[in-house]
Amino acid sequence: MDFSALMTSAGINIGLCAIFLSLYSILRKQPTNVYVYFGRRIAQDQNRETECFTLDRLLPSPSWIFKAWENTESDILKCGGLDSVVFLRFLVFSIRIFSIAAIVCLFGVLPANYFGRDMLHKQIPFESLEVFTIANVIEGSRWLWVHCLALYIITFSSCVLLYHEYKSISRLRLAYIRNSPHNLSHFTVLLRSIPNSGAEMEQGDTIRNFFGNYHGSSYLSHQLIYRTGKVQKLMSSAEKVYRKFVQLKLTSCGLNTRQKLYRCGLCGGDKSIPFHFQRNEVDLDEKITDITTTDIFQEQEDCLAAFVFFKTRYAAAIVSQLMQSPNPTLWVTDQAPEPRDVYWSNLSISYKCLWFRRVLILIISVVFMFVFLLPVTFVQSLTQLTQMKKMFPFFRDILKMPMVTKVVTGYLPSVILLLFFYTVPPVMMQLSTVEGSISRSDRKKSACHKILYFTIWNVFFVNVLSGSLLTQLNAMTRPNDLATQLAEAVPKQATFFITYVLTGWVGLCSEIMQIFALIYTFVRRYICQLDDDPQLVPTFPYHTEIPKVLLYSLLGFTCSILAPLILPFLLVYFCLGYVVYRNQILNVYVCKYEMGGKLWPVVHNTTVFSLVLTQIIAIGVFGLKSSKFSSGFTIPLVIGTLLFNEYCRQRFYYVFTSLSVQDLIEMDREDEISGRMEYIHKELLSGYYKFFPAKDSNKSDICNVDDNLTTTTESNQFSSIFS
Repeated sequence: MDFSALMTSAGINIGLCAIFLSLYSILRKQPTNVYVYFGRRIAQDQNRETECFTLDRLLPSPSWIFKAWENTESDILKCGGLDSVVFLRFLVFSIRIFSIAAIVCLFGVLPANYFGRDMLHKQIPFESLEVFTIANVIEGSRWLWVHCLALYIITFSSCVLLYHEYKSISRLRLAYIRNSPHNLSHFTVLLRSIPNSGAEMEQGDTIRNFFGNYHGSSYLSHQLIYRTGKVQKLMSSAEKVYRKFVQLKLTSCGLNTRQKLYRCGLCGGDKSIPFHFQRNEVDLDEKITDITTTDIFQEQEDCLAAFVFFKTRYAAAIVSQLMQSPNPTLWVTDQAPEPRDVYWSNLSISYKCLWFRRVLILIISVVFMFVFLLPVTFVQSLTQLTQMKKMFPFFRDILKMPMVTKVVTGYLPSVILLLFFYTVPPVMMQLSTVEGSISRSDRKKSACHKILYFTIWNVFFVNVLSGSLLTQLNAMTRPNDLATQLAEAVPKQATFFITYVLTGWVGLCSEIMQIFALIYTFVRRYICQLDDDPQLVPTFPYHTEIPKVLLYSLLGFTCSILAPLILPFLLVYFCLGYVVYRNQILNVYVCKYEMGGKLWPVVHNTTVFSLVLTQIIAIGVFGLKSSKFSSGFTIPLVIGTLLFNEYCRQRFYYVFTSLSVQDLIEMDREDEISGRMEYIHKELLSGYYKFFPAKDSNKSDICNVDDNLTTTTESNQFSSIFS
């Protein structure tokens, strides 16, 4: 690919970005799109005033950029939680480190690459992009020390910035724990694999006797979780109808009753169906509670799991970490997730089946990864004209046109690969669900890991090692030669990675445009004739965006000294992403549950992996260029980076995986002194209700239960059946 083809790809992507951003600045001003572009704000305040039409609505403006930029980190923390701060911190880290890399490599490495061989250079628009890579440096060149020095500067700067961010985010994590005194999950343990007590004793009594015997001083209560059948389905349907009527009542308040037109798409006839709301004082709770407790228990199966509540945070933490029985498959305890974070359907999975599910999902993920080699290999063949002419002989005449050649080789491959990758997140999320995660945050974190490994393997390694499937398999069978193969292939594929980064610009603009949400809202409103529902506001897709940003970071590190021309385009991506994601966190996505910053170790470890991979490739390149001096000086850099990662793991990692005894005991003492502990104990008994609390505590309350689960809380003073 020559430089003009790269500029063609850049021009196409810049034009698409300008169109998308202009459309966004117009569409966000339209009242009909308020649920698409301001979903988080509408979810917090459902009452909004209708604005009058102004000409400004039809004119694009950059005002949204200034509004997204002017908010502080405390505003981000309040709107999106700690996870959003962690995500934006990594974008800031990327901007800083690649700014340093761009200055060093563009003014040091790029001239060394360009003048690395005695040759007659063409005009820059007609130069091949390989002239700007390390492939243009001759063997034994004395200028390779410039690449080694640049690698030292990038590595040292990355470690300093990573340490600073790890330390800062660890403090935020500790502050997040200390500033959440009413986090019910700190007092709660999820109990699974409950032994069968037989007919002579109910399972609730078995749990009460066991924890009263071995944890009598700290045990408070417990809550059983059952699976229900037909009764549950009836309650689910009743709850949906109830919510629909509540929504209709709210939307009609203060507005004139108007007719809705329902059109038949087949015959084209119009039919007006006027209606009005009729007040009917019906208490859904009273209707539902007409079902007796006996009917429910006739429909219930065995107890699936239980939430066990303790009087102090320290006691719950101790129980969740210790093995409760000599048989490790019985009385299994884990720290419970927050009530809003529980993924109820997976609580029905037997604990003994979890290992089988995890092994099965691992096998399926690997198979899916290899199946995806086919589209990646096809995309790789598009970058080479000779292979394209063999695959599509009827396109030979068209491919002779210069503009078509530039578009096909410089723009089309990265776009096709990006479109293929839109199928990956739903598949990985479904696999993480089947895997058995007990919380929504763990499910999203598991999907994030899968997508990250999948993306790095298919986008980087598969594209680098070869364009043919056979060569890729041969590379895997000869891991000892992997460094040499990467050293040979990465400079050749650097041009494809540059176009892939350019395509990422359009991906960011499509993210802020919310194309799929616009289409869904249009179909829901004008075809299905349904009103907008504030409850459908999505959460931030960390499982897709974090792997995507980490992939671009890996491409930046590995190509920094090999093909530094990628760095300016990468800086534009991170700067644009910083503004776009701030806007989305503040306006679009709602924070329904949190991971508490637990994704930062994933970000840190992947960044260190990118650094080590860059250093290994550099050693291979220096070896191919017969520069023993540079190769020898790079080996200590690898060892130092690994030691730095181990130090960070020992110093900070466990802050994100466990709770400290000092913090838990101090929080318990503060609550006991202030008198909040008694209030927390009362809240625990109803904290894991899945819907509204009971109006009459003397009754047995039966509510709708998602995923066919019912929970039962039992204590000395409290007994109910609820969802």
